Amino acid sequence: MASSQFRYTQTPSKVVHLRNLPWECVEEELIDLCKRFSKIVNTKTNVGANRNQAFVEFGDVNQAISMVSYYASSSEPAQIRGKTVYIQYSNRHEIVNNQSPGEVPGNVLLVTFEGVQSHHVCIDVIHLVFSAYGFVHKIATFEKAAGFQALVQFTDVDTALAARTALDGRSIPKYLLPEHVGSCNLRMSYSAHTDLNIKFQSHRSRDYTNPYLPVNQTAMDGSMQPALGADGKRVETQSNVLLALIENMQYAVTVDVLHTVFSAYGTVQKIAIFEKNGSTQALIQYSDISTATMAKEALEGHCIYDGGYCKLRLTYSRHTDLNVKAFSDKSRDYTLPDLSQLVGQKVPGVAAASGPTDGWPNGQVQTQYMGSSYMYPPADPTGASPSSGHPPYYG
Repeated sequence: MASSQFRYTQTPSKVVHLRNLPWECVEEELIDLCKRFSKIVNTKTNVGANRNQAFVEFGDVNQAISMVSYYASSSEPAQIRGKTVYIQYSNRHEIVNNQSPGEVPGNVLLVTFEGVQSHHVCIDVIHLVFSAYGFVHKIATFEKAAGFQALVQFTDVDTALAARTALDGRSIPKYLLPEHVGSCNLRMSYSAHTDLNIKFQSHRSRDYTNPYLPVNQTAMDGSMQPALGADGKRVETQSNVLLALIENMQYAVTVDVLHTVFSAYGTVQKIAIFEKNGSTQALIQYSDISTATMAKEALEGHCIYDGGYCKLRLTYSRHTDLNVKAFSDKSRDYTLPDLSQLVGQKVPGVAAASGPTDGWPNGQVQTQYMGSSYMYPPADPTGASPSSGHPPYYG
């Protein structure tokens, strides 16, 4: 009897440890050796520095005892490819195969929305899409280097698995997205979270299990992302501040350029230009919602310059009053009584601006932009140009 094959001091386990295996022993060879004692639940091969060890997991400990006892009392040792295999109980109670964190099943899905920005997909749309596969407990959205993402929590692993199986790689129906968004593909993995900590209801996070959770009024009032109407289509919450995404920017777009364009439809109070996700965006504040609505309807999809350059994509912003602190090519507050006071601060890179002249906010604008090929889209359905006192861009 080859008693040196075994260690009798170990506590029995349903996982058996095999040593001295042939080089790169494959799973089929292990199963052939062990299957006579019962069905094999799991295996782990090529373990150790020399890749000559393995683990075999049986359904219960008695089946493992049966195998170890058999070879302990047999005159013929366990062999694979003519090489003696040493057998003992493992210290582990189950085999856990190494999986990437995103592949270990859980009740919370990590969803990446490809091809869109955060304001294109509201939390109500996310809830509508995922609740088709089971009760959604919580949702939290955020932006990372990978783009716009969300954590979606279900009741259990099975529900999350069903949602992932059905939706991974699919696209959100186009009628749930803004008209100018081509598509939104869903990429999913499992999250390590099991219970999301949602502190308040807002347009970025929602707890559907707690109706008494406080509402963040700052995040909800005037900032709620578009909800769904009775027909299932997006209904935008109107605001006096427009968010402009500027596409195909072949020419510089400054505060003066945007003021000239948008003031044709009413008094512009404030403008702020910024970069986000590799694109140029701007916030334009009017005094009231009706003026912002008229400007949005007239300017959506139109180009500042002829040839399709600097196309405007407009949505309502969650902001209602912009906090503009600097006088520059990127930001301006036209509600201040005397802009020259700010000019006197000598903000780096900003030339001194004169007061409004003949309806222009800055004398430089008339010189720099008169003669460009921009034409205002008419606000009047009859085709008449808007009568705001600001000259349009006539070529």
